[in-house]
Amino acid sequence: MGYKGFSDFRSDTVTRPTEEMRKAMYNAEVGDDVLGDDPTVIKLEELAAEVTGKEAALFVPSGTMGNTIAVKLGSVEGTEVILEEKCHIYNFEAANMARYAYVMPRPVKSENGQMPVEEIKANIKTVLREHIPGTSMICLENTHNYHGGAPLPLNYIKEVSKIAKDNKLHFHLDGARMFNASTALKVDVKEITKHFDSVMFCLSKGLCAPVGSMLVGDKEFIKKARFLRKSLGGGMRQAGILAAAGIIAIEKMTKRLEEDHIRAKKLAEGIADLKGIKVDLESVQTNFVMVELETMSSFEFLRELEKEGVLALPFSETRVRFVIHNDIDDNDVEKAIKVIRGVF
Repeated sequence: MGYKGFSDFRSDTVTRPTEEMRKAMYNAEVGDDVLGDDPTVIKLEELAAEVTGKEAALFVPSGTMGNTIAVKLGSVEGTEVILEEKCHIYNFEAANMARYAYVMPRPVKSENGQMPVEEIKANIKTVLREHIPGTSMICLENTHNYHGGAPLPLNYIKEVSKIAKDNKLHFHLDGARMFNASTALKVDVKEITKHFDSVMFCLSKGLCAPVGSMLVGDKEFIKKARFLRKSLGGGMRQAGILAAAGIIAIEKMTKRLEEDHIRAKKLAEGIADLKGIKVDLESVQTNFVMVELETMSSFEFLRELEKEGVLALPFSETRVRFVIHNDIDDNDVEKAIKVIRGVF
């Protein structure tokens, strides 16, 4: 299913809307969402709240905006927020924690995205002296982008949730790919989201919607979030055109994610025996394949792949990420395996 001659494994954000989405967008009933009367946006927000088991939801232009709003509302200015050292909120969201929430990140090292519970406890601070900031929030990421799409085990989430509640801390989930997590864990997504005070998930990562993410929480939280969305420039008018694709993303595209996971495993197995390259097969649990290079740089490797019509994303000088999505089929996977084997 390569597009314009390329098999594009760079990200699951490169997906194009399905034909059904395009028709739904064309026929979408719209209003003015800033005035609160776009019926398709209302339907999307009600659906997002229902599937996550939360009271309310807000349609935002991006996952970064959703996380920024959540951190701003969930934290207290001048305090610390505990999060994993390689997480998206800390590393890839334009320093918005500092720009808009006025909080200090307290990054904690992890194993596959799981910060050790004892380390979380050890980093929770109460204000012992006036120059030491307290802690107001804990954030998790599921699945974890940097750690190869690793899903967080439910028991781990429960443990951290208890810590947050015991210490009266807001507990937020960057769940950009949480449907991949629920698919891998074989549980309803509510079994993940019920432990969090707020959750952000993306419609444009793996679910094929062209634009948008959802922020969910209780009614009061979302009421405040709506105001912040406007202040950040995220108030959209006839947004029902975009929301129509989001509805299909939740209702239908979440059901097919296992296909991506199977293809990711197939890709990993097809190159794992090569010398000069490392692939941890056990780490391939969702739609990511992380490759460590031993004999060439990421950029050399990617140049060779691009010559043969295969695209992937560099994560470091020696680390490359391949992501499977709706626009990648078995032929693309076979092509990638053949090309990579040819390089080595």
